[in-house]
Amino acid sequence: MTRDDWLPVKFGPVSNGEFLPLPHDAVLREVVRRTHDLAERNSRRLGMSRRRFLTGLTGTAATFFVLNACSSERSASVGQGPGGSYDVPPEATIDPDAARAALAGNEFVFDVQTHYVNYDLNDPAPPWTDQFPQARCASGATAGDQRLCFTVDAYFDELFTRSDTSMAILSALPTASRESGLSLEDMVYAIDVAERIGCDDRLLMHGGAYPHLGRVEPALLAMTDARARYDIVAWKIYTMTPTAAAFYFDDHDPDRPQIGQRFIDHVRAIGPPIICTHKGISSIVGSSPELADPSDIGPAAARNPDIAFVVYHSGFEPRMGGVGPYDPDDPKPEGVDRLIRTVLDNGIQPNSNVYAELGGTWWFLMRDPTAAAHVLGKLLKYVGEERVLWGTDSIWFGTPQDQIQALRLFTISEEFQERYGYPALTDEVKRGIFGLNAARLYDIDPVAGRCEVDADALEMARAELPPAGTYGPETVAEAVRLIAAHQGGML
Repeated sequence: MTRDDWLPVKFGPVSNGEFLPLPHDAVLREVVRRTHDLAERNSRRLGMSRRRFLTGLTGTAATFFVLNACSSERSASVGQGPGGSYDVPPEATIDPDAARAALAGNEFVFDVQTHYVNYDLNDPAPPWTDQFPQARCASGATAGDQRLCFTVDAYFDELFTRSDTSMAILSALPTASRESGLSLEDMVYAIDVAERIGCDDRLLMHGGAYPHLGRVEPALLAMTDARARYDIVAWKIYTMTPTAAAFYFDDHDPDRPQIGQRFIDHVRAIGPPIICTHKGISSIVGSSPELADPSDIGPAAARNPDIAFVVYHSGFEPRMGGVGPYDPDDPKPEGVDRLIRTVLDNGIQPNSNVYAELGGTWWFLMRDPTAAAHVLGKLLKYVGEERVLWGTDSIWFGTPQDQIQALRLFTISEEFQERYGYPALTDEVKRGIFGLNAARLYDIDPVAGRCEVDADALEMARAELPPAGTYGPETVAEAVRLIAAHQGGML
């Protein structure tokens, strides 16, 4: 995307390393065109450049205002009203105070899915992140090294300086290898840096669980060891990777490794009793919709009511089904409807031990207000208003501020509430999604306000607390293998 094409809301097309970039449809192309036209007119009225206008809150408000208009026109063309909308007053597209009133908020924002890459910048191997959205960031372009877009200082800048995020969890990647650049040691390093720069108690960490990679006994022992050595708040697992070793939590497939209940029992034994599992976005690591299907969640959750199952991505599949109303008679549900089906079929009541996480999912949905209304509405209705969790998959998408602003503005129409039984997106419901639901799950006290990153302290921490060893791929071959592992061999 060229500088002339830049918008403050990151519609893409980009990838977060888990799927190939998807092209804009006709509506989104029109949104981009009209937003630039509106920015041209309003910037002239305000006596500033178009780019300066777009970098301000008025530019963000203008983008959502145009998205709202184009989405409404699309809905009207098929004889229906939009299922969702962005509450942006026209004056917010030109008046900074009105834009600030529309977009600002003081919620506790707890992002439960974040990542960074602790590259060794002295390693000449090519980075495996070169297909990611922010791989052309300003600092990387200036220094001629895109790895700078993914370092711990980039992480704190994108997440805690440029967005309203209050707290975050560093979440494990699909591979247990230190080549991934996000090992347990990497997470501890970031937490140490957070404390050095005045962001105490703002950053938590997952433990990576890999019982299907190699022999299960050593993998479970490694979990026990990690639990004893680190302050882990939950376990993150990718049950669908690699394809040959994919398994299901309910062990329903006799042709797959029968380790689901054994893994759950081990989590129960060592704690904490929270399993965060990737379900959906199935192109990751060469998987398929079948292997990333969350249908095993319902039986496992019913059998293990003392374990919390956090379904990352909520089973969402980009450009596939599951973005309309839930159909109980559909013989083959897709996307998030698979999650809805499994909780209903197994008697999992709303606000029980199944949680739906929005990382990546909301980024896709926010460009289509009707689809967003259906997916959010279904998750709130069937999984529960207290069980939908905020996650953004940052820093893969750069700063999550546009995602935060989108949810602040978003509403589900009264028509959809009446027709489908979706709850209204009240301020109370949004506060739950943004962070209070996760705070209860992790039994933490919300930390009020934003973390003000101290740039000088960050620089000093980076110099005084260097990571031990080499964290990036050491050879071109290793980098290629990691790309293939993380993006399903699609490059």
